[in-house]
Amino acid sequence: MHIMRREAINAAPLGGKHTDIIDKVLRNRGIQSQSELSVQGKHLLHYNKLKDIEKAANLLADAVVNHQQVFIVGDFDADGATSTALCILAFRKMGLLNVQYIVPNRFDYGYGLSPPVVDLAYQAGAKVLVTVDNGISSIEGVKHAKSLGMTVVVTDHHLPSDVLPIADAIVNPNQTLCEFESKNLAGVGVAFYVMSATKNVLVERGYFTQQQIPVPNMANFLDIVAVGTVADVVVLDKNNRILVHQGIQRIRSGKTRPGILALLNISGRDYSKCCTTDIGFVIGPRLNAAGRLEDMSHGIECLLCECINEAATLALALDALNQSRREIEQSMKDKAELALATLSLDAKNMPAALVLYNEDYHQGVVGIVAGRMKERYYRPTIVFANDNEHTLKGSARSIQGVHIRDVLARVDSLQPGLIHKFGGHAMAAGLSIAKVDLPLFQTVLIQVVSNLTQNLPKEAIIYSDGELSEQQLTLENAHELKYSMPWGQGFEEPQFDGVFTLVNQRIVGKNHLKMTLAQNQVYIDAIAFNVDIQAWPNHKVNEVKMAYKLDINEFRGQTTLQLMVSDLVAVE
Repeated sequence: MHIMRREAINAAPLGGKHTDIIDKVLRNRGIQSQSELSVQGKHLLHYNKLKDIEKAANLLADAVVNHQQVFIVGDFDADGATSTALCILAFRKMGLLNVQYIVPNRFDYGYGLSPPVVDLAYQAGAKVLVTVDNGISSIEGVKHAKSLGMTVVVTDHHLPSDVLPIADAIVNPNQTLCEFESKNLAGVGVAFYVMSATKNVLVERGYFTQQQIPVPNMANFLDIVAVGTVADVVVLDKNNRILVHQGIQRIRSGKTRPGILALLNISGRDYSKCCTTDIGFVIGPRLNAAGRLEDMSHGIECLLCECINEAATLALALDALNQSRREIEQSMKDKAELALATLSLDAKNMPAALVLYNEDYHQGVVGIVAGRMKERYYRPTIVFANDNEHTLKGSARSIQGVHIRDVLARVDSLQPGLIHKFGGHAMAAGLSIAKVDLPLFQTVLIQVVSNLTQNLPKEAIIYSDGELSEQQLTLENAHELKYSMPWGQGFEEPQFDGVFTLVNQRIVGKNHLKMTLAQNQVYIDAIAFNVDIQAWPNHKVNEVKMAYKLDINEFRGQTTLQLMVSDLVAVE
């Protein structure tokens, strides 16, 4: 376990109403003034610096006014589902009922706006195509749509390549010459801004007055924006923190979609106490399960439905899919661990990158397994599954300091044609290759990553906000730490480290270690999930060093402090 304690950039206290612990945590994350912490809606960035947004808004306003058939083309993850649902709901509030959606089934059509997907929309009468959370790499799909006479508006947040689709408008904060300050918007964030701009164009045209319908309040969609933003694990910069905070406030007040309430309820979560971890570990996985195993329309319909009873039925189905996903994931992880065990690898001779494939791997779960293996072995990891008889589809997850999309671009330049197609971000990417090329791909990938990682740590770094005294290990501090900020990627939930006396230890469930700890006669409950049951419990151990988060345990009407342990080692 390699713990690195964060250091505050700003030595002076921030002031305000925060406790000393929160003040230190915020300074550890580079916060230098109270103004950086504002989560008021009025401090959201304006959309006017998003390249092409006025063009996109006018095209979509034309579609509303002329009652054109609009098709939303989404992606099959939680960001894509929330983006799709937001656009459908916003168009309906604008009076356009002639709007449908299509999310390509990953098993039949693959990712994005491909020509076959365009054909499906065209046959259904589409006049306007709007991509959400995809489209920036859909060169052929957009070209085909334009040849059929359709208007195409691309909204996306993925990193573009050198060649862009010839769409009527492209809104993507990461495209060249886009001056929008936040490059970390999720797909649903981009969709929110595009629909907000469309609404404002319609207001300027006097459309709502003419039609005698109320002007939509776009803040009503921020619960959906929060879900997609957190679930997509984008960096929570100030703008994203505002979007997420405002959305979570709507959820906590009960002013949210019936589907979101149902997904929280089926998991036993209290909506009035919703926080980012509930989105990341409860709502997001259940929405994602639909796209991973079957069809994302299940998730979208859950977000769209207006009836709480219907939402409960859909949430139940999504929960069942998520349980199936867990079982498939566990089976795949077991196979991956076995494959690595046969190589007798240890930390010293582990390759710079891991490439895993098995005939039985499920295409919809490769991304999760890649993430789990990356966390376990701290290596960029790509997991492949069969796409068809001759082609493999892979999902990549990376470590800090290795931009995985750039790695794939380098592999592509060294061996043109080896990768059929690829796309993604710094930490995650997708790709396809020929099955016969897997050994060559593995060799070239490891070579490229080796050149990048020579000076990088060989094990995961656990970042800590320091030690807490026994006086600071309180339920009150746990509550403030949990609810004071929208924690997430790039603005991580506070984590601490320390040495404790191990009083009691036992396995609960399949592989979770329940402990009673002591520090200077103060006793605290703790739990570590998914431990190595070959190593724990270990009754020879008297003291443990651990990294942990303060957590609130609610059980049978009792609320107590609990340490959520992310890593622990015996103190010799």
